[in-house]
Amino acid sequence: MANHKSALKRVRQAEVRRLRNRYVAKTARNAVRKLRATTDKAEAQKLYPTVCSMLDKLAKKNVIHKNKAGNLKSKLAHHVNAL
Repeated sequence: MANHKSALKRVRQAEVRRLRNRYVAKTARNAVRKLRATTDKAEAQKLYPTVCSMLDKLAKKNVIHKNKAGNLKSKLAHHVNAL
């Protein structure tokens, strides 16, 4: 590990970001699972915009790829419409 002051700061910042990214990604994955498990159409329609927003934010911050977010949103929309 480097001994430069700026390198040490980068290490600290990277760790904080890694933990934050892990948390938000896991939260979004759980929300996707919850939406997929929903069988009530009204509840699914209420949940869908929230989940889409979470996925868009993850893609914007490069936690997940933008195409992955798009694919997930598409599949979830298909699920909600099929209910």
